[in-house]
Amino acid sequence: MKAAAKAHTNIALIKYWGKRDESLILPMNNSLSLTLDGFYTTTAVEFQENLTADRFYLNDRLVEGAEYRRVTAFLDRIRQAAGRPDAFAEIHSTNHVPTAAGFASSASGFAALAAATAKAIDLPVNEQQLSIMTRHGSGSACRSIYGGFVEWEKGIKADGSDSYAVPIAPADHWDIRVAAVILSSAEKKVLSREGMRRTVETSSYYPAWVDSIPDDLAAIKDGIAHKDFEKVGVIAEANCLRMHATTLAASPPFSYWQSTTFSIMEAVQDLREAGVPVFFTIDAGPNVKVLYLPEQEETIRSTLLGIPGVHDVTVSRPGQGVSYI
Repeated sequence: MKAAAKAHTNIALIKYWGKRDESLILPMNNSLSLTLDGFYTTTAVEFQENLTADRFYLNDRLVEGAEYRRVTAFLDRIRQAAGRPDAFAEIHSTNHVPTAAGFASSASGFAALAAATAKAIDLPVNEQQLSIMTRHGSGSACRSIYGGFVEWEKGIKADGSDSYAVPIAPADHWDIRVAAVILSSAEKKVLSREGMRRTVETSSYYPAWVDSIPDDLAAIKDGIAHKDFEKVGVIAEANCLRMHATTLAASPPFSYWQSTTFSIMEAVQDLREAGVPVFFTIDAGPNVKVLYLPEQEETIRSTLLGIPGVHDVTVSRPGQGVSYI
């Protein structure tokens, strides 16, 4: 009973920020993402009869504590669904994503873990069921089941059975590029779950944020369908800025940005004023993702690498969904 899977991370163009149900990881709003080929996780899961507990290795390091408990609790759901509550596994996961630095490492991590575990324990699931299952590990992970442009539907049912990701356009629909600008690989001081909770409970800007999402979604999906880069970029950048504004109005306020984050934002705006079509988006971390078209790649990459404080730039194309290896 062994299987291995690969899943890519995704970058939200319309952000997921805030939950209506913490235990089931049900979002307050729909979100929309692009799966990236440049960051991914590979995970091998083997159920062994001699084990009395799970063993989890991340990047060849034995994981213990809260991180381990989060993984075993996730596996418990799959064991229960498969009718194998006493089946324990050895898990080896390799993360090609900076952990907890705003690059959605949990998205690719839990998507690969869910796919490999379901296959190893012989639990038949379709992509929709796998997306629902994956959501219980990490909300954004449900979008990494699919490639290309993906929408996570918040759903309205209390049990979360209608909250899952759906594909909007495949990876080969549009050759849009994303430059991931790496400033820091250090873990965030305010992790995403705590940041969301604080924002939902205390930010006076949060209701306006939620109210803005339906219009943003409708407009950006039209832009994707017609490959209107400026429309997509304008909406994604504005949506990002509104999300981060909610954290500044939380109590106590907090921000994920560093001084270099501002420098990159300013560089992108300067390029745009010079006639280069380019936009930015930022998740819950200091690192910036820069959206552009292929013909601008050399200009974008050289500009970003020249900014003091930038450690690296990784270029991604639209990526594929979960695969088995």
